[in-house]
Amino acid sequence: MSWTAAILTLFPEMFPGPLGQSLAGRALDADLWRCETHDLRSFGLGRHKTVDDTPCGGGAGMVMRPDVVDAALASVSRNDGASCVYLTPRGRPLTQADIRRYTAGSGVTLLCGRYEGVDERVLEARSVEQVSIGDYVLSGGETAALVLLDACVRLLPGVMGSAESGVEESFSDGLLEYPHYTRPAEWNGRAVPDVLLSGNHAAIARWRREQSERVTRERRPDLWAAHLSNTTHSSVQEGHPI
Repeated sequence: MSWTAAILTLFPEMFPGPLGQSLAGRALDADLWRCETHDLRSFGLGRHKTVDDTPCGGGAGMVMRPDVVDAALASVSRNDGASCVYLTPRGRPLTQADIRRYTAGSGVTLLCGRYEGVDERVLEARSVEQVSIGDYVLSGGETAALVLLDACVRLLPGVMGSAESGVEESFSDGLLEYPHYTRPAEWNGRAVPDVLLSGNHAAIARWRREQSERVTRERRPDLWAAHLSNTTHSSVQEGHPI
């Protein structure tokens, strides 16, 4: 069975959206992955299919009801081995390690919130992961779900032309990727670094590693600190001198 994305949303028409194009779209057509949408409104209560209510304790906005969300999640629980993720700015940051974990399973179930969010009780009861794609607020979880799925689908077997493409890129080893160049060798007075034209593969590999470290150190000191910490830990574990 294909890797399956089950998406719980009030706006199912937003999917597959851009994922119906390019690599992800071709993979979808080839049945390398499946995109299932589940309309949260169909689990709503009463004549008006209500999915939300006022927040306990007062405050602005509305909150998605736990009974409605639970019924929706129960309808897709048949996908054994799939991670269940709620996209929310309150979640922990999404990482490439998460993406690799999601793609290693049978699929992923994504809960897209709206309004002020989802009642916490159903998230706890269902052991739903709470994940954020960044420190900003969107109108709903659908856009964040598209980001997560794009990152997942490209790593599925057969989607990318070269298996190395998923390895030699940012975050694959905790570092940002090195800069890229192509023809012409000189453009607007700027030349491609000589080492990349040397044909010396060992020298090119060293240059790329040095550039990855430099870019990470300059642009993402948090990643650089984590990289140094992991390197130190690995050296201690293996009994190597630091």
